[in-house]
Amino acid sequence: MGFEWLAILMFVGFFFILMSGYPVAFSFAGTAIVFGLIGTAVGAFNPARLLLLPNSWFGTMSNFTLLAIPFFVFLGAVLEKSGLAEELLETIGIVLSRVRGGLALAVVLVGTVLAATTGVVAATVIVMGMLSLPVMIRYGYDKKLAAGVIVASGTLAQLIPPSLVLVILSDQIGVSVGDLFLGALIPGLMLSGSYILYILGLAFFQPEKVPPIPADVEIPQGRQLIKKVFKAVVPPILLIFAVLGSIFFGVATPTEAGAVGAVGASVLAAFNKRLTPQLIRDAAHSTAVITSLVVMILFCSSMFSLVFDALGGKTLITNLLTGLPGGYWGFLIVSNLAIFALGVFLEFMEICFIAMPLFVPAAQALNIDMVWFGVVMAINLQTAFISPPVGFSLFYLQSVAPKEVSTFDIHKSAIPFMVLQFIVLLIVIAFPQTVRWLIDISATTGS
Repeated sequence: MGFEWLAILMFVGFFFILMSGYPVAFSFAGTAIVFGLIGTAVGAFNPARLLLLPNSWFGTMSNFTLLAIPFFVFLGAVLEKSGLAEELLETIGIVLSRVRGGLALAVVLVGTVLAATTGVVAATVIVMGMLSLPVMIRYGYDKKLAAGVIVASGTLAQLIPPSLVLVILSDQIGVSVGDLFLGALIPGLMLSGSYILYILGLAFFQPEKVPPIPADVEIPQGRQLIKKVFKAVVPPILLIFAVLGSIFFGVATPTEAGAVGAVGASVLAAFNKRLTPQLIRDAAHSTAVITSLVVMILFCSSMFSLVFDALGGKTLITNLLTGLPGGYWGFLIVSNLAIFALGVFLEFMEICFIAMPLFVPAAQALNIDMVWFGVVMAINLQTAFISPPVGFSLFYLQSVAPKEVSTFDIHKSAIPFMVLQFIVLLIVIAFPQTVRWLIDISATTGS
């Protein structure tokens, strides 16, 4: 072994600094500087390599795919801050209110729709938690089911396009974001469908957990309800078709579709007389914060990657992963376990920039379909995101939950939905066509 031990110490040191609560971007950069100096002192690192960084950074800034990030974030911010997301949840809840388990089904459907329009987990979980959790508790829903369905449905924004996770993953694993969107759509809908089947199963076998709304509660009917549906539900559905349809049918690139979505969300807000200067400022501020965070992490992670690679770290990791017992399956098991373990403690962006650069060379060496691999990792991240005791979605809901729903209730509520997600993950691993089918159809149509 040459200086690979330095690379191992570098990664351990970075992880220790990150877990201490230091910002991820500065953890990347600080660790790279320290071990770059150490490597220079012992003759393992040539400082001239740093001259490659400006080219890498300019390449990042000219990456047309990454331009989709601010568009999709702005789209989600407008829907959230304008109150359109709240109206969507309220209206679908009214439509399904007389069905046993209707409120829980409404949460799943709204979570799916918001995932396909916003791609932002925190906003979706918080909005649905504030609006639907108190109502479900008031009408006698099981507290754990009510909390679990919100946490799981809100986290669908991790997987269902246009997901911010998929945009960043596409850059890290080197595949088309359009292919990744196509590949993730069916697994995302499978997750949503599994939640619906679970709720319907409870309605049949344990009806006391999912009661219908009492008959004495007044609900809009007839023309009034139809008008409300056309105002609150139809426009977001049309926006989804405009964004995802333009990508899937080859009319627009994901970045162009993101621009269409951002304009479309603004038009919806204007149509509802809510497009105010303050709304635009708030949405633009949220977009600038998230986009700046992504770009800063990209810059600092490229610096870390350059030093880590020069010390032999990437070669060492690739050799270890490709030499695992079981080959393909050994790598798949280890990579999934590692991503899940990291996902319990870290945000998805941190994982994308830390772990994926280590796994991608080994996956390519084993001739793994990288689009399928990216979708598998995204499902895994989604499962980790709701995993007790530190899943981020649990804390999002906890911040807005009524006092009668305890922290223990929220954390325990995620377990049945983790099982459902794990089942879907196994199905996607066993049947890669769940990912490849739409991509193959798109390729055939395009040719």
